[in-house]
Amino acid sequence: MKKLLMATALTAVTATTAFAGGHGKEVKLGIILGFTGPLESLAQQMAGGAEAAIEEVTASGMLLDAAKVTGVRADSTCIDAAAATAAAERLVTSDKVDGIMGADCSGVTGAILSNVALANGTVMISPSATSPGLSTAEDNGLFFRTAPSDARQGVVMTDVLLEEGINEVALTYTNNDYGKGLADAFQTAFEAAGGTVTISAAHEDGKADYSAEVGALASAGGDRLVVAGYVDQGGSGIVRAALDSGAFDTFHFPDGMISDALVENFGSEIDGSTGQNPGTDSPGAMKYAELIGDKFNPTSPFSAESYDAAALIMLAMQAADSKDPSDYKDHVMDVANAPGIEIFPGELGKALELIKAGEEIDYVGASAVELIGPGESAGNYRQITFEGGELKVVKYR
Repeated sequence: MKKLLMATALTAVTATTAFAGGHGKEVKLGIILGFTGPLESLAQQMAGGAEAAIEEVTASGMLLDAAKVTGVRADSTCIDAAAATAAAERLVTSDKVDGIMGADCSGVTGAILSNVALANGTVMISPSATSPGLSTAEDNGLFFRTAPSDARQGVVMTDVLLEEGINEVALTYTNNDYGKGLADAFQTAFEAAGGTVTISAAHEDGKADYSAEVGALASAGGDRLVVAGYVDQGGSGIVRAALDSGAFDTFHFPDGMISDALVENFGSEIDGSTGQNPGTDSPGAMKYAELIGDKFNPTSPFSAESYDAAALIMLAMQAADSKDPSDYKDHVMDVANAPGIEIFPGELGKALELIKAGEEIDYVGASAVELIGPGESAGNYRQITFEGGELKVVKYR
């Protein structure tokens, strides 16, 4: 009996020590994306990327005390800040997640950060919230992103258009944090480089008819129409109205417009158009494509960044030897950047083992991650064009 009591006491001490260090047999990651709304055609591939990282880590058995990692999905809607905040609150208070992969759109990401993450001390890593305003948002070191800020996208857009010989454009943007931030960044960069923006006009999502908006854009004129909108919402409505009226026949598409749905919606009607979205032709991108196979389209925008966002949370937990966000938030930048052994998709188990052995890692991941400044990505871009009704990659920047 004495031996049994001693064994029981030892077990209790061991369990207490493990949980005190943030360990346990389960780690929960929230995956909050716009499964409904203007980017729903991207959300499944983004969630798939995060869940691939989760499955890989769980299968390795190397995270903390051989923890099983569970992903818990929630709908950000992309555009409804109140609904996104409520969904995130449920993830934290009811589902007890240990970190959040997301959100997706900038407005709802900012709302979740200020209303939920700060109040609860929850780490968030967004794969796609690109508003420059998030760079200076109060975050207590809890917020990171694997996609670059639109401050950089504005410069890349400028370079693409000027190299195409396009010096004068009309610009329309979705009337929210993402659209306004990107429009301002682009206009500043384009005009500084000698280009002309004939008009910069907001459009509202959810309308059945965009003929009035397109009429104003057409009156201002331009060699190309820049559509900083959402492919599953007003952005495509603007394009359809422009094509039907003959106002514009070529367009430039930033990241929120680029998905398989764009080709499905317009086919060869948008031949000659251009665009860009975060992406890389790095070895990690190829390894990610091999890892995903035919489960879904691994080149879908922000899918690779979602895999990386989830991976970074789990690697930071291992580096902190804890799933407590107050412990591991300070390790995200460390595991993401040099120095250390480079880590690619399919090597998360190896990375966890190296960290446990006291080795430094440099997580390169699927999107060539390099975190700079206040936890945001330096980023890379995929330049595209449309020919023969298909999206074609021109080069990477």
